[in-house]
Amino acid sequence: MSVPYYSTDSVELYLGDCREVLPALGRTFDAAVCDPPYGYTSLAWDKWPPGWIDAVAGVTSSMWCFGTLRMFLAHGPEFADWRMSHDVVWRKHNGTGFQADRFRCVHELVSHWYRGRWDTVHHQVPVTMDAIKHTGRKRRGHPAQTGRIEDILRVSEDGGPRLRTSVIEARSMHGSAIHPTEKPVAVLAQLIEYAVPPGGRVLDPMAGSCSTAVAARLTGRRPVCIEADEAMCEKAARRLDQNVLPMGDAP
Repeated sequence: MSVPYYSTDSVELYLGDCREVLPALGRTFDAAVCDPPYGYTSLAWDKWPPGWIDAVAGVTSSMWCFGTLRMFLAHGPEFADWRMSHDVVWRKHNGTGFQADRFRCVHELVSHWYRGRWDTVHHQVPVTMDAIKHTGRKRRGHPAQTGRIEDILRVSEDGGPRLRTSVIEARSMHGSAIHPTEKPVAVLAQLIEYAVPPGGRVLDPMAGSCSTAVAARLTGRRPVCIEADEAMCEKAARRLDQNVLPMGDAP
């Protein structure tokens, strides 16, 4: 059994390679939130770790994975034992452009993968309580004899729930991140709420700044994080100390 680098009643952080730590933990998880290196640069940390997907498959049957289409196509065979249920687009307020001859990228994909029967995989229908205004029929300035179909604006009079869209807009962590690829809690919280039941256990096998742990605690889930870089573990532990929230106190 591995000893946590950092732990409280609501979170555990382990230092090491997830491919080695996960078998030693001997636990299962409701879902994993994974942000692997995309392998786009020559930076030392930006290297795809072969076998990490198999390691995650040994402890959960539900997984969110950040990436790009290019990344998923390059490593498609490694997802062969999984089925993709759907994907979500995270739209940033700014973007990156590693090449000067391509569109500036202002989004990233995050796809949900599962194994086994879909009806055995926890998934909370993603709804929002935003009201939709209802005004009945409204003319747009076209006489009836023109044959134009009038535009109709429909609303829920009781402001009832509707499905969230597959595009999540959230500012990137540019200027405040403690990790080069840190993801915003605003995005992670929605993914966790979808795939992990309240009080359930969520895994982040390549945790970086531990944003997943922060989002999990905010939503009343129990996070277990693994990070291979000791310097990053130290930074993440300090961050977690500054975000102490008792389990279940999230809105």
